[in-house]
Amino acid sequence: MTAVDVAYTVTGSGPPLYMVHGIGSRKSTWDAMTAELSRHFTCVAYDLRGHGESPIPDPPYSLEDLVEDLEALRLRLGHEQIHIIGHSLGGMIGPAYALAHPDHTLTVTLLSTAAGRTDDDSTRVKAVVTRMEDEGVGPVLPALVARWYTDEFAAANPAAIEDRIAQVVGTPEPVFLAVFHVYAETEMAPWLGDVTHPCLVLTGEFDPGCPPRLNEFIDSELPDSELVVLDGLRHSILVEAPARVNAPVKDFLLRH
Repeated sequence: MTAVDVAYTVTGSGPPLYMVHGIGSRKSTWDAMTAELSRHFTCVAYDLRGHGESPIPDPPYSLEDLVEDLEALRLRLGHEQIHIIGHSLGGMIGPAYALAHPDHTLTVTLLSTAAGRTDDDSTRVKAVVTRMEDEGVGPVLPALVARWYTDEFAAANPAAIEDRIAQVVGTPEPVFLAVFHVYAETEMAPWLGDVTHPCLVLTGEFDPGCPPRLNEFIDSELPDSELVVLDGLRHSILVEAPARVNAPVKDFLLRH
């Protein structure tokens, strides 16, 4: 499939940092982190194909499609080498990009993502996709939201939860299912060892789909990586605790 010209924003100055969001999210998800990181980096946040303001090519999509959208954006903006930070599905796109375009990659930060899934892990995540295909995304949303945020945050920040639900509902259902398929069916284990760039691996202690166990595996497979587990958090760390994510991310990036 031909790469699409995704919608993007550029903030700050310094080495380019490309920010890749997850399923049903938006480039604005990075805003709280960009406020600090843009003091040191040129932050390029973009909407994945089919999301937000980006074009909506007909599904299905592949991980390779999403990688080539990122490469097309790099070429449009004329950056020779880039740092990449990705959350969830974005945490799969980043290392896949580094594998496909090693000469244009400086570092990769993998946030709240998954590799080394057991058969049970794979069965559970694929069952979520099957249920959404059978019932629609709407009936499954409450269960997803419960996995994304801690109960305390959800109770104290209803507007943030409503905004996230609006993002999902505002994503065409075939697109949401297409990228969920990519997330559910991607297994990075066979090729993580070939990603030789410096990597930061970070997740929340209580993330049910991308738990420390899977991120410890990612860290063990990558030749040059470091692991951070943020206690007390679930999946949506960019929204719930951007300052806590920013501290190790900034430290890592400034060292590389």
